[in-house]
This record gives sequence, C-alpha cells and structure tokens, in this order.
Amino acid sequence: MNHILPPPSVRPSAIDTEQDGPVLRVRLNPAQQDDVLSSAAIDDLIALLDGLHERPDIRVLVLSSLGQDFCTGADRSEYLNAVATDPTGATLRQAVDKAHRLCHALENTHAVTIARLHGKVIGAGLALAAFCDLRAGSDTCRFRMPEVALGLPPAWGGALGRLISEVGVAPIRELALTCEVFDAATAHRIGLLHKVVPHDQLDRTVDAWTRPLARRSPETLVLTKRMLAGYAQTSRVDVSLLDSHLLSHTLK
Repeated sequence: MNHILPPPSVRPSAIDTEQDGPVLRVRLNPAQQDDVLSSAAIDDLIALLDGLHERPDIRVLVLSSLGQDFCTGADRSEYLNAVATDPTGATLRQAVDKAHRLCHALENTHAVTIARLHGKVIGAGLALAAFCDLRAGSDTCRFRMPEVALGLPPAWGGALGRLISEVGVAPIRELALTCEVFDAATAHRIGLLHKVVPHDQLDRTVDAWTRPLARRSPETLVLTKRMLAGYAQTSRVDVSLLDSHLLSHTLK
C-alpha cells in the first residue's frame, strides 16, 4: 500500500491517505475531539481531489474518519472568528465558497466515491456523505441537520439541493425544519444510506463495493458517473453559489 501525501505544508495534514492499487482511502484526521470539519481539512481535501485529475489510475475513493465520529459539522468557531476579524463578511464568504468547491469536486471527480460512516454525521459531515456516490453506515450512526436550530440557513456546500436530489423533498423538509436526530435505520429507509451494518462489518461491506469497482473499465465508470450526475441535475436548480452570501449575511 502507498500513501499519497498532500502538498508540503508547515502544518500537519488534516487528512490521512492510503492507496491500495486503484482504491484510495481518505480519512479525516481531526485534531480536535469534537471531530469538526476544519478549514485545514477542507483545504487538504480540495487539494487532493484537484490532484486526482492527474491520477486516472485511482478508480475508487473511500472517505472515512479517524475520529470518534465521522464528522460533527463545520468549525463554527472559524466562521465566527472570520466575522470578528472582517466585519464586511468577505473572509467568511471565501471560507464558505471553499465548501462549495469541495462538494463540487467530490461530486464530479472521476473516481467512484464511497462514504464509510460511523458515529455522528452532522451538518457539513452529512453534506460530505451526501455528495458521495455510495454510502455505508454503522447501525450506530446518528444524523442531524442542525442549522435552523442554530439560527442559520442550511447553506453549506450546496448540500440542501444534493440531499433533495438524493432523498426527496418531503423527508428533507422535515429533517431541515425540525432538526431532529435520526438513526441509521431511518437514513436507510429514506435512501440516504445504501447499506446499514453492524460496526464490525462496515469495512467488509465497503470492500464488497470496492473490489468489483476496481475491476471495472475506468472509461465505463466515468461515463456512468457523468450520466447519473447529468440526469440527477436536470431536476435540480443549483443555487448553491448563494450559500456563502446567505451564511455571511446571517452571521454578520
């Protein structure tokens, strides 16, 4: 197995990567115990996904986390600090625009993306999962869209449109407005999770996807991904570029 390192940096990497043939395993590597998605992790993920344009040998990307939870959401302290240091909101908009770039890159990479989920999957973590092609979760997963309860619009990375496209309007309307915690069984029932298994079977379940995908024709995989994305987007009006303006206006 080979490790794909991010570009040289003065800080430790916020992600861990490991390549096994055509399969690239990418793990969030949170420095904080609350497993938030930091700006450093967003930068590293964008750099990695941009670099995959030059790596057609990578056919499958598995996204997981080394933390106790997959992801408990964006780092709100970073957003509040951005507002405090730049009251115009420009710095905050730039930060949230990065979330859009990340989700767009995740959705449009040529590799088939698999979310391996455990623990809490909240806010931005739910967005990352939603933008993956396939999603498998431990039966102990807990999900939440907390934005409205925090006084914020659900505007991060274009996730609302993606979730509606993947799951449907009615269930997402309920989850966004009530901010209720929902379990893995509910996520599976509404189509957010493709597979739910006991935690000790999660890696085996993901491997059952990666093994045949790694043998498929790369050209066929890419074409099929593009066809699926095209058909899904025909019914989706993308207003996600407004997300940074919505959040910056709310937090100012």
